[in-house]
Amino acid sequence: MHQIEDTIISQAIITRYGEELISALDSEVAVAGGGPAGLTAAYYLARAGVKVTLFERNLSIGGGMWGGGIMMNQVVFQEDARPVFEEFGVRCRQYREGYYTAHSVETVAALALGAARAGASIINLMAVEDVMVREEGVVGLVLNWGAVTVARLHVDPIGARCRFVIDSTGHDAMVVNGLVRKMGPVLNTPSGGLEGEKPLWAARGEEQIVENTREVYPGLYIAGMSANAVYGGLRMGPVFGGMLLSGRKVAEELIGRLRS
Repeated sequence: MHQIEDTIISQAIITRYGEELISALDSEVAVAGGGPAGLTAAYYLARAGVKVTLFERNLSIGGGMWGGGIMMNQVVFQEDARPVFEEFGVRCRQYREGYYTAHSVETVAALALGAARAGASIINLMAVEDVMVREEGVVGLVLNWGAVTVARLHVDPIGARCRFVIDSTGHDAMVVNGLVRKMGPVLNTPSGGLEGEKPLWAARGEEQIVENTREVYPGLYIAGMSANAVYGGLRMGPVFGGMLLSGRKVAEELIGRLRS
C-alpha cells in the first residue's frame, strides 16, 4: 500500500476547496439555501448549462426534508410532482389516488446527487449574510462561514457576484428579510415588505408556493417556503410536492431570461 502523508492530505483539501470557492465567486445564478426547492432549482439550471452555485449555511443540505413528518422519514407528495421525483430516480409509492410517498433520506440523497452530477456547485457551511446591490438591483451575495454566523463572531465576509439570486432559505426568507431590513419596503409585495406566512392549509399552500415563486426585487427570486413567507401564503405542512415544483419553476424562468 502506498504510504500517504498527512500534510499532502491537508494540501489536497485546501487546494481543491479553494479552487471551487474561487470559481463560485462569479456565477450566473447563486442559490441561497440547500433545501428541496434550492436543490431542484440548482439541478434544472445546471442541466441547462447555467453556471450555478448553491450555498447552505448548515453542515447538511436537504432542509427539513430529512425528517419527513414528526421525525418519520417519509415524504408525501401529489400527482403533479411525481414526474419530478421520478426524474431524480426517487422510488415513489402510491398511497391512494393522488397521494404518493417516498423515503426522505433517499429523496434528499437523490436531489443532492442529481444537482451535483448536473454540474451545480454545492458549498455547505457557507452562510449568506447579505446581498450586493447596484442601480440595477441585486448583483451578488455576501458570504461568511456558517460557524461564524452561529457563533456571532466579528469576522468580515467576502462577496460573490452573480446575475441572479434565488432565496430558498425556507420559512425565514433570510435573504429577502435582510434586504428589507437594510433598504426598507422595496419588494413588489402589497406592503413592500414581507407579508408573513399564514397558518396550515396544505392544498392551498401547495398551490400558492408555486404561484408565489417569482422575482421579488430586481435580480432576486424566491422559491420554496420563502415564497409563501414573502407573499403571505399558507403553510402546507409535511407535504413536499410544491417544493420541487417551485424549484423547477424558478429554474425555468431564469433559464428563459439568461437565454434571451
